[in-house]
Amino acid sequence: MTILISGGTVVTVSGTLDADVLVAGEKIAAVLAREVTGAAEAGGTGGATESAAAQAADQVIDATGKYVLPGGIDVHTHMEMPFGGTFSVDTFETGTRAAAWGGTTTIVDFAVQAKGTTLLATLDKWHAKADGNCAIDYGFHMIVSDVNDTTLKEMDACIGAGVNSFKMFMAYPGVFYATDGEILLAMQQAARSGATVMMHAENGIAIDQLVAQALASGRTDPVEHGLTRPPELEGEATSRAITLAQVASCPLYIVHLSARQALAAVAEARDNGQNVFAETCPQYLFLSLDDLARPDFEGAKFVASPPLRSQEHQDSLWRGLRSNDLSVVSTDHCPFCFKDQKELGRGDFSKIPNGMPGVEHRMDLLHAGVVAGQLSLPRWVEVASTTPARMFGLYPRKGVIAAGSDADIVIYDPQARQTLSAATHHMNVDYSAYEGMELTGKVVTTLSRGRPVIDEGTYAGSAGHGEFLVRGLNQYLQ
Repeated sequence: MTILISGGTVVTVSGTLDADVLVAGEKIAAVLAREVTGAAEAGGTGGATESAAAQAADQVIDATGKYVLPGGIDVHTHMEMPFGGTFSVDTFETGTRAAAWGGTTTIVDFAVQAKGTTLLATLDKWHAKADGNCAIDYGFHMIVSDVNDTTLKEMDACIGAGVNSFKMFMAYPGVFYATDGEILLAMQQAARSGATVMMHAENGIAIDQLVAQALASGRTDPVEHGLTRPPELEGEATSRAITLAQVASCPLYIVHLSARQALAAVAEARDNGQNVFAETCPQYLFLSLDDLARPDFEGAKFVASPPLRSQEHQDSLWRGLRSNDLSVVSTDHCPFCFKDQKELGRGDFSKIPNGMPGVEHRMDLLHAGVVAGQLSLPRWVEVASTTPARMFGLYPRKGVIAAGSDADIVIYDPQARQTLSAATHHMNVDYSAYEGMELTGKVVTTLSRGRPVIDEGTYAGSAGHGEFLVRGLNQYLQ
């Protein structure tokens, strides 16, 4: 089947182009500039070819007045993740469907090694959850929580299976926490193959002391989650992770960076030529510690780690995105329902499951940043799609509108108005972190490998369409 997307404005990292996009099967066949002067650059031959393509296409989609974007790539999600005696409530089926509604056509989720288990058994377990259930394409990172000789040897086997990024934790003692020595061993192993180590950088040992002190003094409300995880401890852990990566000569990717202290450490390392990269998340750009302090336990909806910060950190994060010290925006989508799950922490904030929903709203919230002048249109596409593809070995199959790439395409109406709400979102969670937020811009159509998943505001996808992606190495390594 061939589809011609006509009349739209193609947005890429290098700018915008008035062009039509021809899709043949699962791939982009051609990008056809509508002006003869730009035809050669676009890979087309101008108006005559465009007209012929329209006549030959099985379907023509009118994108007049709309943006035509490469599908979003969210490289940080947690579907069906075990945490604190419960599980995040989006399955791979519901979570990938919601992602498609928001213009995301690829996720990279985290397989979670439990203490005493092997990496390959963990990978098999996550394949059993995801395979045959995803509406869009997907890959895996591996969480390494039990560092031993078997685990270190299995890291290379994971790379052979298409999983070449390994997440570790400086937080959550007794659960995911790794010592500096264990982190160094894993980094040395990753460095031998060129794999990337991803780091949750918070000083968990010190945080646990602050948590115990707060509870002992009767401070139990959700806002204490933020107050006991101060930004200085994120900055310290980020600096320590960077130092360990330098010693091991290992590429490092800091996940969900929230604090300006951590950003300063990343910027310094990058200025010194070290292979250090970082992402932030929409919640840190739009929400704050004030949300954690909402009354009547409402703040529990906003408990995630690292926590939401005071508002002055937001300006630093936006600047970091513009300067490329922050390379990627992901969601850390890890939804727990307010009822029965977040409520586990009534009377003890430390028992509130850590995580927030967001996979459906990332593209829209970043477009809000474009509307507000925080990002340019090309930078929007870069941090939401193209850089994630390059960072995690998917480019040029993903992350770009070009002949030969997968036809993962989003048609986006920049003038449409929407109000975010749990009443209308498609994530399997009973609240919205952005309830009542009014935005300009909305997805109209989402194609995954040439197939409409969202078609003019209607779900047209199916579980099992999504394929597992065998990823290459980080394409930014110096």
